[in-house]
Amino acid sequence: MSHTLLVWLVGGILLVGAGLATTLIPARRARDRERRTAWSAARAAIDTATVSRDAATSTVPAAEQLLARAESIAAARGGATAARTAAQHAQQADQLWRGHR
Repeated sequence: MSHTLLVWLVGGILLVGAGLATTLIPARRARDRERRTAWSAARAAIDTATVSRDAATSTVPAAEQLLARAESIAAARGGATAARTAAQHAQQADQLWRGHR
């Protein structure tokens, strides 16, 4: 009887472990994909703002500060929230430079 109990116990533990794995692995992959996508968008926004800065005919100190902040956040890395913040700063800088052409 104790042998049967051991088999059921091991089976239950394996079943719970498999359930946890099937729940946690896709969630982790989705979180990683979101982070990579956010950083890709942030790098693109920083590059766009840099092009706008180079094309601007005058200097815009507020835009320079925003781009510097975005580049600083990007250099420090971080999660998806940091990437979105960096992208937002870069987009604001881009808009300021586009307004001063």
